[in-house]
Amino acid sequence: MAELTTVARPYAEATFRAAVEANSAIEFRDALRALGIAAANSEMTSMLGNPKVSTAEKSDVLAAIAGGSMAPALGNLIKALLENGKAALLPYISEHFERLQREHDGVVKATITSAFPMTAAETTSLVDALAKKYGKKIEVEVKVDPTLIGGARVQVGDNVLHASVRDALDQMKRALIA
Repeated sequence: MAELTTVARPYAEATFRAAVEANSAIEFRDALRALGIAAANSEMTSMLGNPKVSTAEKSDVLAAIAGGSMAPALGNLIKALLENGKAALLPYISEHFERLQREHDGVVKATITSAFPMTAAETTSLVDALAKKYGKKIEVEVKVDPTLIGGARVQVGDNVLHASVRDALDQMKRALIA
């Protein structure tokens, strides 16, 4: 998977530059998201890999999924991927494009995993504290994991803030074993 992500990166970066120049990053993101989801589907993967289906037919199907009338840069991306047998990169291109979009907009993605459901006020308070700490807007996903026993685990980008009872017990266990 790391290899596919590496190969997809230049495509995503070039497409993102074209989207910013065209002032259409949101439209590109939405189209790439739809294409990425479709390209991950097993039936779509079979069709895209079928040599009996022409590149034009594949392109038409992907264009329809992307919303019909595509920007030329997006059409060029699809054409290049199809001609080089790299349509399987679409989910990775979409993922990297969204990451670039968030960076461009000053948004960081955070995942809050708590032992118990959080109230809206608790979530808002935590998101506000994270925004202040990181100096960026926070796009949050909240999960519940009862195995944490108590507290929460917060992941912001590559940083993980361990504040759960399970994490504390794991740290004590490692200290006692060492």
